[in-house]
Amino acid sequence: MSYNLPMNIAIITGASSGMGVEFARQLAQKMLYDEIWIIARRTEKLEDVAGKINSEIKKHVVRPVAMDISGKEGVQRFKEFFLTENEIHKNPDTKNGNGITVGMFINNAGFGTYGPFEETSVTREMDMVDLNCTALTGLCGVVLPFLTAGSIIINTASLASFLPLGNFAVYGATKAYVLSFSMALAAELKDKGIKVCALCPGPVSTEFANVASNGARPEVKNGLPADKVVAHCLKKAFDGKYTAIYSFKWQFKAAASRFVGRFAGARFTYKYNKRPHNPDL
Repeated sequence: MSYNLPMNIAIITGASSGMGVEFARQLAQKMLYDEIWIIARRTEKLEDVAGKINSEIKKHVVRPVAMDISGKEGVQRFKEFFLTENEIHKNPDTKNGNGITVGMFINNAGFGTYGPFEETSVTREMDMVDLNCTALTGLCGVVLPFLTAGSIIINTASLASFLPLGNFAVYGATKAYVLSFSMALAAELKDKGIKVCALCPGPVSTEFANVASNGARPEVKNGLPADKVVAHCLKKAFDGKYTAIYSFKWQFKAAASRFVGRFAGARFTYKYNKRPHNPDL
């Protein structure tokens, strides 16, 4: 490997479980990047994920980075870490002596809350906005100068981004923001050869429901396998598609949402799509 090339890395947030782990595993298997940084708050989980994947591919590629990236403070924390790493890799004595290039950036960190807005913790809802929207936006801004032609951004939105949902009001709104932001970013970066893809999954077999319901629903109902959703997303992203919606059922719902009034959709889901939840403590 040439000593004057920048180190080409992939970064994945929310990578201690679920789709984040699958993104790390599948990217590691592709052997496209010098390092894959997996970011989440849970140190032990991250180290376990990194250890297992590195053992599987018999190469030390996945690097755990334990960090709270939520809100403005989290973005600043990440920025300081990232810029420090970039300076380290500008050292001519390192393997890659010309800093860092981000070949793949996956904004996967996020969570939801089940239940009517008046029955959920306002603090918890604001924390969700801080992570799902503020952090995602800020991290894109931090890495943007380090993207080059061929780089890819994947932002995890949701099938919930296509229509307001009763009993899921703030989560749906945050994901509508992610989808809108991703489409605009894709348009702005197209001429630079940088691809942006919004992942819009429906129910996936992860720990999402347990967190969103505060323990009332341990598993996602009718969730599809995370590995298949991620594999489909990566294919679409590398192909330059702007959205990734894995199953035909999800694709149909996304298309049909165009013909449903926003209030009607929110009212229907509020009345007939109750989501179990334990009261916030």
